[in-house]
Amino acid sequence: MHLIPSRKWTQSGIAVHPPRVLQLAHRICISTREPDRVVPVNNLSKKIKKIIFPTAGLGTRFLPATKASPKEMLTIVDKPLIQYGVEEALAAGMDEIIMVTGRGKRAIEDHFDISAELEANLKSAGKDEIYREISHIARMAEVVYVRQKEALGLGHAVACARHWVGHEPFAVALADELIIAASPPLQQLREVYEKTGCSVIGLMKVPSHLVNRYGIVQAREEQDGLLRLEDMVEKPDIKDAPSNLAMIGRYIFTPRLMELLADTRPGRQGEIQLTDAIARLAGEESVYGVLIEGKRFDAGNPLGFLMANVELGQRHPKYGEEFSEFLHQLT
Repeated sequence: MHLIPSRKWTQSGIAVHPPRVLQLAHRICISTREPDRVVPVNNLSKKIKKIIFPTAGLGTRFLPATKASPKEMLTIVDKPLIQYGVEEALAAGMDEIIMVTGRGKRAIEDHFDISAELEANLKSAGKDEIYREISHIARMAEVVYVRQKEALGLGHAVACARHWVGHEPFAVALADELIIAASPPLQQLREVYEKTGCSVIGLMKVPSHLVNRYGIVQAREEQDGLLRLEDMVEKPDIKDAPSNLAMIGRYIFTPRLMELLADTRPGRQGEIQLTDAIARLAGEESVYGVLIEGKRFDAGNPLGFLMANVELGQRHPKYGEEFSEFLHQLT
């Protein structure tokens, strides 16, 4: 078991570039392509480089802490959630980062920007280790920022990045879904994508009484052991859930998904659900699921956040031993 993300992951020869900050109006074009395809078109010739992080949510589950601070900037031990997500993406070879932000999310941009005064102060004070870390954060990846002007759902947030994705396959990750794993979860998905050329969804089994909190899929196992998704529903009633296999915020999509999002109608609570577009995609071409190997924390709510801090706190190379002793004393 390895802490996400490790220094090895972020220094494994991945090319990085200075951040680039761009804010753009939302653009969506209605697709005129006939929905009759059954397989992706030559997707394997295109490497997965682009990844979308939807970060425009209001963080209502974590109020009042998120009233003036993005939930993605909540810290697990000594790093914000969004940094864990970006480092996981880099570890999987995805170094073109697209942040879909909203009002009040400026702290995310500042975190990945260069802070010349801070770096100069750290360097002049001889604090070389923290200087190198802070300098690396600002230069670890190319970052583009796109504004989601209205909170119209996860599907709408992903669609806001269509201009930057173009006709390429792409990944999506939710930063508040923190997963500890020996292999980066996005890499686990990438391996199946590179084998099939098809969209791939990260899955985990959840207790049956909790299925109404997740997007739930119906899947069948194929001869090669892959799980092919046949249907899915967003937060179903317990009695209507097709399984206990939940989507957990890690996705790789073929370009067709963006076209389908363009004319996906609002579902529950007037939001454009990503799950609805995935269900339509599965009706046209193969969509596979991967049971993620790792330990998942829903760090977007206080209980999951506390659990993640305890787990990663005990694993921390600097604080872990003393923190573990403290926890032992409490019991």
